[in-house]
Amino acid sequence: MEYRRLGKSGLQVSALSLGSWLTFGKQITDATAEKLMDLAYDHGVNFFDNAEIYAQGKSEIVMGKILKKKKWDRTSYVVSSKVFFGDGRKKPNQTGLNRKHIFEACDAALRRLQVDYLDLFFCHRPDKNTPIEETVWAMNHLIQQGKILYWGTSEWSAQEIMEAHMHAKDLRLIGPTMEQPQYNMFHREKVERDFNQIYKTVGLGTTIWSPLASGVLTDKYINKFPKGTRLGMKGLEWLKENALSEARLEKVNALNDLAAELDTSLAKLAIAWCAKNPNVSTVILGASKIKHLKETLTSLEIVEKITTEVDEKIEAILGTKPQMPPF
Repeated sequence: MEYRRLGKSGLQVSALSLGSWLTFGKQITDATAEKLMDLAYDHGVNFFDNAEIYAQGKSEIVMGKILKKKKWDRTSYVVSSKVFFGDGRKKPNQTGLNRKHIFEACDAALRRLQVDYLDLFFCHRPDKNTPIEETVWAMNHLIQQGKILYWGTSEWSAQEIMEAHMHAKDLRLIGPTMEQPQYNMFHREKVERDFNQIYKTVGLGTTIWSPLASGVLTDKYINKFPKGTRLGMKGLEWLKENALSEARLEKVNALNDLAAELDTSLAKLAIAWCAKNPNVSTVILGASKIKHLKETLTSLEIVEKITTEVDEKIEAILGTKPQMPPF
């Protein structure tokens, strides 16, 4: 396993990590979740990603039970939570990034995960109803209390991230260390264009999610729609509609042929392509089956196969490379 610094911080995270969205506490059994975490940890994964909203808190409960059972050295792994959407309750102050919900969500995550502190705590979305300086203050207080070590954002714009840093600098507080954006061959603008300057100015780290575009960047949807996939889950019709367009599937077929030429799978090629980006701190893997995680955990072996020539072939197939600003 390769380890990378999280942005300009000194924290090292495995280049591949394991996330629990849509799986822990929902799509898979607790026994399978334990096997997935075991497999990941044994392969050098040291970052496990979670959030208050995942399975309305059940995902963190499942992960917490596993962490307690395994008794892994607490210094050997990094665990996260996210705050904004709440855990399913919808009364005032049970969602958002106001100080009250941030503090209460952190305490709830610590209880569910059965840990004394969170290594990473993300603001899961920007909150238009709360001043950013209030959120920055709240996160700084949690760091001072020892409840979190680093805070960051998820799906914030470059402008919002820089505004948080501006307030942190003015108030002599700690700004966000990392951002968790979606990043894959079909979704590139934020990571490659929008954040291009702030990697340099504030040393932003990234913990990217959906490297397989919800499973589309595999061979599972080529000429068929299998049962038991996340795109077939009730409530995710919007995800299916966005992910499985005819034009996208044509590109998937071409990418699958290219992967075969490289003697690898499309899934491994797609993950390696993400990991090859020097501004990606870690690629969050998701899996509902042991065999799939066994495969994707070896994706770093493919990075060296993505030569300049191969990369040009990928870009020719995709046609998704963001146009960079003229400066």
